[in-house]
Amino acid sequence: MKEKLYTIPVNDAFNTDSECPICLMKKTLEDNAIEFTMGPSYMEDDVRAETDKIGFCGRHIEKLYENQNRLGLALMLKTHMDKTIRDLEKITEANGRLSSPSLFKKKAEISGVKSYIDHLNNSCYICDKINNTFIRYIDTIFSLYQNDDQFRNKFGQSKGLCTSHYGLLYEEAPKKLKADRLEEFIKTLNTVYLDNIKRVRNDLEWFIDKFDYRYVNEPWKNSKDALPRSIVKTNSIITDH
Repeated sequence: MKEKLYTIPVNDAFNTDSECPICLMKKTLEDNAIEFTMGPSYMEDDVRAETDKIGFCGRHIEKLYENQNRLGLALMLKTHMDKTIRDLEKITEANGRLSSPSLFKKKAEISGVKSYIDHLNNSCYICDKINNTFIRYIDTIFSLYQNDDQFRNKFGQSKGLCTSHYGLLYEEAPKKLKADRLEEFIKTLNTVYLDNIKRVRNDLEWFIDKFDYRYVNEPWKNSKDALPRSIVKTNSIITDH
């Protein structure tokens, strides 16, 4: 199958020695989104309009802070805060002008403020930027599995997936694959997930055993990095250590 725009990062991820190629793709998207946001783009009007409007989630504000572009982050947060203040002042002032009984006005104000803050708490410029491409990557996995013999072999020989992305592929498969591939895919998916999470679990068990004096002189086998690999499997997080 001839490689197109989205097949390249998908194939690259599945060519990598990773406990979850999908986590690897998502981390790359996240790293690129952080770099883009903290680069010169933060001065562009269209980017600032979006960051002012929706802000950032807790995870990604920490990532942006770690980027060390403190001036860029300060500018984005300042104008985001300016917009938040303006919007909430409008909401509270509008409710204050209602000519209804005070109890109704109070409920209307609480409802408007809560709705606005709920929207902020569930929105993030970085998350949106990641998810817009991530959805296409998932579609590409199914397209490659349906049409590309080499990718099917690669998928079946992979080190499996994290629990979350195993569940995602399991759920999406009936919507994306034709009947002639669906049964085969689910069987392969179950095998690569279960076989490999058991492999990592066994490595983790030996890692634990190595802290027992009875095993101090035994080899580490494949367990030295079992803890970060287990974190990938269980929590979809690729650590830096």
